[in-house]
Amino acid sequence: MKPRALVTTARELLRQVLRFELPADVVVSRYFRAHPQLGQRDRHILAESIYQVVRHLRLYRHLAETAGGALDLHLLALGWQADAQQLREAFPAELLDWREKVLASDLSGLPVGLRYSLPDWMAQALQSRGDLGGGEFEALAASLLQSAPLDLRVNLLKTTRDAARAELLGLGIEAQPMQYSPWGLRVEGKPALNRSEAFIDGAIEVQDEGSQLLALLLEPRRGEMVADFCAGAGGKTLALGAMMRNTGRLYAFDVAEHRLSKLRPRLARSGLSNVYPVVISHERDDRVQRLAGKLDRVLVDAPCTGTGTLRRNPDLKWRLGEADVPKLAAQQASILKAAAGLLKPGGRLVYATCSMFPAENRQVVEQFLRERPDFALQSAGEILAHQQITIAQGSDGHMLELFPHRHNTDGFFAAVMQRSAEARAARPSAAMPSKKSDIGAP
Repeated sequence: MKPRALVTTARELLRQVLRFELPADVVVSRYFRAHPQLGQRDRHILAESIYQVVRHLRLYRHLAETAGGALDLHLLALGWQADAQQLREAFPAELLDWREKVLASDLSGLPVGLRYSLPDWMAQALQSRGDLGGGEFEALAASLLQSAPLDLRVNLLKTTRDAARAELLGLGIEAQPMQYSPWGLRVEGKPALNRSEAFIDGAIEVQDEGSQLLALLLEPRRGEMVADFCAGAGGKTLALGAMMRNTGRLYAFDVAEHRLSKLRPRLARSGLSNVYPVVISHERDDRVQRLAGKLDRVLVDAPCTGTGTLRRNPDLKWRLGEADVPKLAAQQASILKAAAGLLKPGGRLVYATCSMFPAENRQVVEQFLRERPDFALQSAGEILAHQQITIAQGSDGHMLELFPHRHNTDGFFAAVMQRSAEARAARPSAAMPSKKSDIGAP
């Protein structure tokens, strides 16, 4: 498509995305499916340009509104992701002159929320953490404007990290071992991995390094009974199943059937047979209660604001409101309480979110520990260190906090808690399930 025509297409797509009625990735995917005539290069330019505008939306709008003229055209001129020649062919010369001038201007005097395109309430919540001083808040805010890397988890049931890396290199795909995860590879660029033999065979899965570390904190063992309480599409479920060497029983609970349905083809590729996906109505579902006091380990990657994933999902900051945080915190506390009831004495509980707000993280854990004296906080740093993984911790080394600017991962929080071995086991409401149908698994 000619550059000017591509800009016209981009304006149409941008208007749809900026309604923020659906996640940006859903809108872009649907648009591409409805316009199959768009080539791979055109799709790349469109997607990258749209996401660049969404990342910088507040600042770009401020700059564009002072210029006058068509707002969407000015937004696209600021965010267009193509080489210099394609840029010159896409926009009028006077618009490019304006673009060059404003992008070279000194923005340091602008309010911090405007400069880094964050809602004021979100910027204030991050600044008020108290552990991002000395310019660290601005480093974090700047990192959230960058595109996230493409991370892979190698399925050690099928291959080794070195073998997977060599196979990718044979396809012209550069991948480097991750800094922390022993299973991880970080890929250069954004190649079409879904066409590679390694992906088709289940030898690799796309998964952020921080997410991989959650499975390492749970540290499931062969033959155990384990639950991924908020499994979603099952990325962490697959990692846990591989750690269990395809033994024991691993329940993947979620309230959304459409999310769990994405796990099934991934399971088929992975080679795992110890995973039992279960759609539940809520955290107190009877199918959950039947396992009360029986599990060795439970992972709760709770629903949250997702602020740690803003590099991947920049539209989230425009679809969230300040009132969402306390609502989610109440839901997280309820989920954590229900998940804790599954553990036998001596069992391990990992609570995690991809949020960077203490109200969804530390405060939820602290409230839970006050209510449940039979649970004690364990050192996340020590658990990882026993697996030869060393991560720089914040002011409290017991809870793991990852940040894009410090660790080059998504923002993650995790707390590891262990139930006292002397705690009285919960009385089950039914006999231990002996097959999938006993807990209503599809």
